[in-house]
Amino acid sequence: MTDSATDRSAAARFRAAVEAGDIDAAVETCADDVEFRSPVVHRPYQGKEPLRAILHAVFSVFSGFRYVAEYDGPDGHVLEFAAHVGDRETQGIDLIRESGGQVRELTVMVRPLSAAEELRDRMAPLLGA
Repeated sequence: MTDSATDRSAAARFRAAVEAGDIDAAVETCADDVEFRSPVVHRPYQGKEPLRAILHAVFSVFSGFRYVAEYDGPDGHVLEFAAHVGDRETQGIDLIRESGGQVRELTVMVRPLSAAEELRDRMAPLLGA
């Protein structure tokens, strides 16, 4: 078994890029028409550039971000994370669906509600929403 990027799943490459703080590498694991579903916005975002802007905002809003568990199945991958948003402890997941060696869908879920609301309030000005 080799350790090259091409031998790892898109989810594994996405995780490694996020853990390294490399937003560009994380975005490059995604399909051009990647669909991102936010925990606080009703409609999904489409494409790499909106995802890049969101990840930049996330990196500035979350503190102490770390993946704490990973689950893998035939229909997708789940990366569980913990972080702080302001003084709120946050727990969440990145639900990743991939095909053709690329992330096709990324859905983020966050709890508790107070942390999701704080996340929304802090990210809105960064994303111009």
